[in-house]
Amino acid sequence: MPDIPADAGLESLRAKLDSIDVRFLEELRARIETCVEIAHYKRENDVSMMQPHRIRIVQERAARFGEEHGISQDFLRELYDLIIKETCRVEDMVIGSAP
Repeated sequence: MPDIPADAGLESLRAKLDSIDVRFLEELRARIETCVEIAHYKRENDVSMMQPHRIRIVQERAARFGEEHGISQDFLRELYDLIIKETCRVEDMVIGSAP
């Protein structure tokens, strides 16, 4: 069976999705870089790395966004759990390193 070219409309939508993914990943990188800046501040000012109240604020904001935009709140909580886990790992590395 010969290959059938993908529908041009589908390819256009996939290109749009790819562009969104690039922006999403760039924003994620920028978020992590900002967390590195925060970690340096915490280290220099003897602030505890773990800030449970801040995590709660971020999680609640994501849940509200999900509710307002028809996105699963559970999905956004899980997504932010992963993002927060990674930023805590990075902050731990920065705070634990020598100045």
